Amino acid sequence: MTKKVLVLPGDGIGPEVVAEAAAVLDCLRTDYGLAVELEYGLVGGAAYDVHGLPLPEETVRLAHEADAVLLGAVGGHQWESLPIALRPEKALLGLRATLGVFANLRPAVLYPQLASASSLRADVVAGLDIMIVRELTGGIYFGEPRGVRTLANGERQGFNTLVYSESEIERVAVRAFEIARTRARKVCSVDKANVLEATELWREVVTRVAGRYPDVTLAHMYVDNAAMQLVRAPKQFDVIVTTNMFGDILSDEAAMLTGSIGMLPSASLNETGRGLYEPIHGSAPDIAGQGVANPLATILSVAMMLRYSLEEPILAGRVEQAVGAVLDQGLRTADIQREGQPRVTTGEMGEAVVAALRARLS
Repeated sequence: MTKKVLVLPGDGIGPEVVAEAAAVLDCLRTDYGLAVELEYGLVGGAAYDVHGLPLPEETVRLAHEADAVLLGAVGGHQWESLPIALRPEKALLGLRATLGVFANLRPAVLYPQLASASSLRADVVAGLDIMIVRELTGGIYFGEPRGVRTLANGERQGFNTLVYSESEIERVAVRAFEIARTRARKVCSVDKANVLEATELWREVVTRVAGRYPDVTLAHMYVDNAAMQLVRAPKQFDVIVTTNMFGDILSDEAAMLTGSIGMLPSASLNETGRGLYEPIHGSAPDIAGQGVANPLATILSVAMMLRYSLEEPILAGRVEQAVGAVLDQGLRTADIQREGQPRVTTGEMGEAVVAALRARLS
């Protein structure tokens, strides 16, 4: 049965890196027999320029019809003056909401070829393989009430609400424990239960869910300590499950352990396994159009798509192996290049991954 993938290149470097990921999907379709059909849509600033909205109804319709969505990035300087409701970033929140994706999977894996590119010593990060499971649709980013108000004394005050229900916590915890069962069987739940009642409930619910998984070890850690431990001894972690805001911050910190944020993919999954797949690096408008962006995070997002939504784990492994093969060749985009290594463009890196995939068939 043919699966549908909606491709949303978006803004900034999004179109450049997505083009290389789409080429990988085309290779898998033509050379490996992957039954997949690609459709394209507009999102973010690119959609606003055409439709006056960052998330048009047509894009929402296509997303609902797709088995998976591949997103590049949204945002750029030219749209920063728009009202908040019309800014490109609102499209990302809207996509997550309309697809019902609640579990954001952000792997932080250090390819051995990039150990010298990490901001930490090679012996500290060698063999690093962490999966951060971030709750995606609740917490302080979505809580109500929120806004800016004027107090009686005339001073303005900004306010946001951190709120979590038991069911929101439980479903993301279940996802984390299920993933841990396929890995080293360790979960660390990160919260701030000593000062935040919402995360006190978080800890209680995660502990209750852990009772269903006696084969998985559960630990709890306050977020400030977790941030420190990620740079002190990151290999102590296997699966980290945490709130929306904490996961947002910790996953970007973990990105630097791997050598470059340009290497990190992500998957956002709903109850049925349909997902939104994207690199975590953002639109990087300062380098857009220069051919220097690293497409590997987007290509690795395709590998996650194959594994979690398209039910093609063998092909997922082939893509990951192809990425390893081009790194073995010493090919580097600017963000992961070190002295003496050849620098390649965005397109050349994508072409090398496709060539590595085809080489496995020869």
